[in-house]
Amino acid sequence: MILVSACLLGHRVKYDGGDNLDSLLLKYSDKGRFFPVCPELLAMLPVPRQPMEIDHATGRKVLTGKAVAKDMNGMDTSSYLVEGAGRALEMAEANHARVAILKESSPSCGVHTIYDGSFLGRKVPGEGVTAALLREKGLRVYSEKDLTPELLESLIAEDIKYDT
Repeated sequence: MILVSACLLGHRVKYDGGDNLDSLLLKYSDKGRFFPVCPELLAMLPVPRQPMEIDHATGRKVLTGKAVAKDMNGMDTSSYLVEGAGRALEMAEANHARVAILKESSPSCGVHTIYDGSFLGRKVPGEGVTAALLREKGLRVYSEKDLTPELLESLIAEDIKYDT
């Protein structure tokens, strides 16, 4: 199975109750190879919820306790992001996932960029907590921005081959 951020598959799990439906992923979802996951819901955060950002650091630093994530009200949400990442990893392992496709810029799922912690809409290079943990544990991690039809077909074919 390929782990995919649930919001990219149209699940209404974003902090504001919306989704981030990705038309390319939707087109290939009928192949039955995607396993939707939202680390923030796995950590029992509600929908809707306050937006969160990693405070001038990266997901890897949150994992090691050297940085914090906060919501818009200043509440430390690091433990939720770490818990959600751990549960997403458990789901990846249970489903024999070797690949994850995650929502870019999310404090959990950002692959190449995350918001800078100022809540001013500024993005910086870095990865979210879940992306960092999955990559650390050997999964190949992609953002929806990395996808092309050819790459997605290749990942699905590889996943099918891995199952046989």
